[in-house]
Amino acid sequence: MSSVAQKLWDRIDPYVAAEGIELDDVEILGGGQIVRVTVDSKEAVGVDRIAELSRGISRLIDDDDPFKGSYTLEVTSPGLERKLTRPRHFEKSIDAMVKVKTFREVDGTKEHKGIITSSGDTGFTVDIDGQEREISYDDVSSARTVYVWEKSPRPGKDA
Repeated sequence: MSSVAQKLWDRIDPYVAAEGIELDDVEILGGGQIVRVTVDSKEAVGVDRIAELSRGISRLIDDDDPFKGSYTLEVTSPGLERKLTRPRHFEKSIDAMVKVKTFREVDGTKEHKGIITSSGDTGFTVDIDGQEREISYDDVSSARTVYVWEKSPRPGKDA
């Protein structure tokens, strides 16, 4: 995380926590042109709540004004398929299907798709077709949850 992103995290986190929301991520994109703040909650975070949080976060950022020129603030929730970039993301995704790419081969491959079974301080474990695979956070180049669509029964058929 860049120093500006960390400074924003430190400024935004107490505000969203006081609102009963968890700060999930702060990203600075486009050379500082876009500030993307991702928030999460056990309950769905609706559009009205996002708009309210956006106004408050905007005031906090404008008070510090860490950017030269203008920026665009995006406040969002993670959605069904979420990026996993922090140990807390992996911990929250235990029992979820994930797709992980690693910088180096782990057990002979750089691509791993399975269910996260545990998460710790330095890495996590993925069950891939009954085989446990330990992956270090430092080895992850990208990771995201994969939403598994359940096939619904056809009308008139027994489930």
